[in-house]
Amino acid sequence: MSATTAADRRYSIKGAVFEAERLAPGLHVTSTPIGHLADISLRAVNALAAADEILCEDTRVTGKLLQRYGISTRLVPYHDHNAAKLRPRILAELAAGKALVLVSDAGTPLISDPGFKLARAVIEAGLPLHVIPGASAPLAALALSGLPSDRFMFCGFLPEKQGERRRLLGALKTVPATLIFFESPRRIEAALADITETLGPRPVAVTRELTKLYEEVVRGPAPEVAAQLAERETIKGEITLVVSPPLDEAPAPETIDEALLEASGHMPAGKAAAEVAHRFGLAKKELYDRLLVLKDKKAQ
Repeated sequence: MSATTAADRRYSIKGAVFEAERLAPGLHVTSTPIGHLADISLRAVNALAAADEILCEDTRVTGKLLQRYGISTRLVPYHDHNAAKLRPRILAELAAGKALVLVSDAGTPLISDPGFKLARAVIEAGLPLHVIPGASAPLAALALSGLPSDRFMFCGFLPEKQGERRRLLGALKTVPATLIFFESPRRIEAALADITETLGPRPVAVTRELTKLYEEVVRGPAPEVAAQLAERETIKGEITLVVSPPLDEAPAPETIDEALLEASGHMPAGKAAAEVAHRFGLAKKELYDRLLVLKDKKAQ
């Protein structure tokens, strides 16, 4: 592996060129944007420019990021198919005092990618390991979901086969935390159907194309969200699915009525019903009808 020369260690932001500050020896696990290329820290840009080499999943993907910031650091592919073969060479480079950066195609490395094996090997070898935090699709989806964020569990990709998917969901049924999954747009409707069957009509948020031009969040009880998506001809883009923790006992009717009237005081009836439905895991249409009744009574 040939290292980047000192003359190449520069980066540019909106035409302004900067000399990269020296990077400490070791492996730097570095977060990169999940969509919008501006979602990267100055520290991460500096690390990409200052590194001796960058280990990445796909050189084409990371190459676009480097081009955006005028960085010419050498890229070395590191993925599932070559990781075992490359790890000894990478450890030798680190032992020799090199500064290497590890990135994934998007977001924070080690989250659903082979990087964790390299990080573990670096730790076991007693070599320096650093982290440069930043963008993360699970955290972005959780923030957008409107679901409880005080306790959550990232579960990776749901299994492709229904039987395996339902078994996993069954094992997670009593976990007292918000659940976060990655899912394919081809299987999202099936996943929501299995969530409804296994976990009940919990509130969910289907987040799609996070930070990109067509970013979207569909919120509501799992069966309602599934029905909305079923009306579309196609569903595209990367999806992060957020599922509410187990629901408490059904709220008292008075509590629901109070929530409906409070919400309708500052938003249209449809939105008020949707917000309360999402909060309590109830059907939006039933709450909308109930709100109309409450408004009629109030007007009398």
